Amino acid sequence: MPDLIVRSLGQQPYPDTWEAMKSFTADRNEHTTDELWCLEHLRVYTQGQAGKPEHILAPGDIPVIQVDRGGQVTYHGPGQLVVYLMIGLTRRKIGVRKLVDIIEQAIVGTLAEQGISAAPRPDAPGVYVDGAKIASLGLRVRRGCSFHGLALNVCMDMEPFQRINPCGYAGLAMCQTSDFVASASVEETEKRLVAHLVAGLGDSSVSYCKGW
Repeated sequence: MPDLIVRSLGQQPYPDTWEAMKSFTADRNEHTTDELWCLEHLRVYTQGQAGKPEHILAPGDIPVIQVDRGGQVTYHGPGQLVVYLMIGLTRRKIGVRKLVDIIEQAIVGTLAEQGISAAPRPDAPGVYVDGAKIASLGLRVRRGCSFHGLALNVCMDMEPFQRINPCGYAGLAMCQTSDFVASASVEETEKRLVAHLVAGLGDSSVSYCKGW
């Protein structure tokens, strides 16, 4: 039995994936293998539990979904790498803060391999390049298990971020990997980021698969 299963899921609609996350978390037990779900979403805004309606300025034709993760409003769309971390924190004896550190450092390491200098900010979860946000984090923990995760902007249409106050910050500058590396792709970024996440989690036995 592997320590971790990594699923490469391609492009997925948000509502279906959210329901799958909740079902996976509700049905798992102490023997359930942890999983990472790597994917892209169709265009959608998601509003976290603490989200304030005034941060959604002009969504237009992009749906807004109220969800059960932490944080405020963010945007998901094609060209953005999303990784959901279905991790048994109690079993691994790690807390939420440690998991956030693992995620942030994995993103920093992934970007460093591409010559991009990035860093987390102590006052707001996520990863930034010269003050512009390149990756967002939003987690939920239920019964000692995490779900939801991270979104790293790679090579996407950034215009929808202008219709919201990203993560609740008016005027927050957003950026993506392709601003610095013209050849940036979701597929290559996924490989790099998964390697860093696996190293951060300390797993020695990992199973990789495409699809569910």
